[in-house]
Amino acid sequence: MTDQEVRVSAEELEPFVDELFRRAGLTADDAAFSARCLVQTNLWGIDSHGVLRLAAYVRRLRKNAMNPRPQTRLLRGAQGLEVIDGDDGPGFLVGRDAMLRAIELAEAHNVGVVGAIRSNHFGAAALYARLAAERGMVGIAMTNVIPNVVAPGGSKPITGNNPIAIAIPTYADFPFVLDMSLSAVAGGKLLLASKKGEKIPLDWATDKDGRPTDDPDKAFAGFLLPMGGFKGLGLSYAVDILCGLITGGVFGDQMKSMYAHPDDPSLTGHLMIAINLAAIITPDEMKARMAAFHARLKAAPMLDPQAEMFLPGEIEHRTAQNRLEQGIPLPPKLHAELLALGAELGAARLLPALTAA
Repeated sequence: MTDQEVRVSAEELEPFVDELFRRAGLTADDAAFSARCLVQTNLWGIDSHGVLRLAAYVRRLRKNAMNPRPQTRLLRGAQGLEVIDGDDGPGFLVGRDAMLRAIELAEAHNVGVVGAIRSNHFGAAALYARLAAERGMVGIAMTNVIPNVVAPGGSKPITGNNPIAIAIPTYADFPFVLDMSLSAVAGGKLLLASKKGEKIPLDWATDKDGRPTDDPDKAFAGFLLPMGGFKGLGLSYAVDILCGLITGGVFGDQMKSMYAHPDDPSLTGHLMIAINLAAIITPDEMKARMAAFHARLKAAPMLDPQAEMFLPGEIEHRTAQNRLEQGIPLPPKLHAELLALGAELGAARLLPALTAA
């Protein structure tokens, strides 16, 4: 533990977050799922999408910018392809319902594809892709985001950083999970750097005038840069088309930022895909072939003999094991913010810090 962090146990953090979600209006089951999503994301080390976002979610729920009791419903589609209306619900709940429906469709048709419209920020895309992997399926999850990425040489954001995640079962200690936003970094990393009082690399983002900046607050008020230049930019366009344009939802600047417009639904769109591997490969064969794939990566020669190759999802698995034992590190400013939020909502639970060993 350092002076720059406060460690809390997942066992204390999850029921604390659960209570705040319930006090903000979610049902017991929905609050438990949402809390599990946030804390699990912190356990994986994706702190930009963990409890850092809790205050914004809670305040939007209390203002009904997010509907705390959404009734998701089928809009259109047939066989393995459907679109659902998220009823302005929290992204955690709409994303869950969309992926669970995609899994149902894949059980019947071997592939299930479900778009969701009128949703909100859904946290880490891996949460939904993993739901399919837990059922022995490939899961693909993506979402569109308000324009926050500027094209190389551009002076105005033209697309969102539109994340996509792919999860594949391995039948080992952890699944293959690739989760990435299509900007150089996720916007949440700017928030996290701001909470920590840190500078950011100059190739992450620009200020509002399009100039590179190392100030996370100026960057958050400005634009992100795309991952891989025009390649990331093109992928971002594709995700926006799949999540918003073809589903009948909104796309581009028709969405609303949950920070710039805290009182309004974001109108975010998602696309969930589940692929039923049982149609083409047995679990035992999949386990053996994925083990061989993983072993090949591990055997790859490295310039630094101490370096190691990782299967996507492996670092998150190791981080989770460590944080379950050592606690989840939070910036002191964030810990204080959570305590204040709990007091504001009259929470019975506290959030004690772990003492240093």
